[in-house]
Amino acid sequence: QVQLVESGGGLVQAGGSLRLSCAASGRIFTSYATGWFRQAPGKERQFVAATSWSGDSTYYADSVKGRFTISRDNAKNTVYLQMNSLKSEDTAVYYCAASRRRNMPSLATQEYDYWGQGTQVTVSS
Repeated sequence: QVQLVESGGGLVQAGGSLRLSCAASGRIFTSYATGWFRQAPGKERQFVAATSWSGDSTYYADSVKGRFTISRDNAKNTVYLQMNSLKSEDTAVYYCAASRRRNMPSLATQEYDYWGQGTQVTVSS
């Protein structure tokens, strides 16, 4: 079992920045790739970004490429999502997830084994 706890969400103006954190506990953190997903009201959960267990490989949705950066600190069992140049369409609940596909994380929600409870990000225009 892996427990994931997100933090860092909040209200920010368009053009601003936020950094989300996801603290992991339980099984060995380096056994898992990690990803961020988001879900806006009335919409399906969508992929945002993912990183392999080492952090060497990263993947982004086209909608956030160049604005968001995913990283992880295995010594701290934490994965981050730095979000810059935020837009109103980035408003959603953001979820952290862990996948046993440690070297090649998937963009699909069903490939992730563990999920956090989510943190709300609201971008005002």
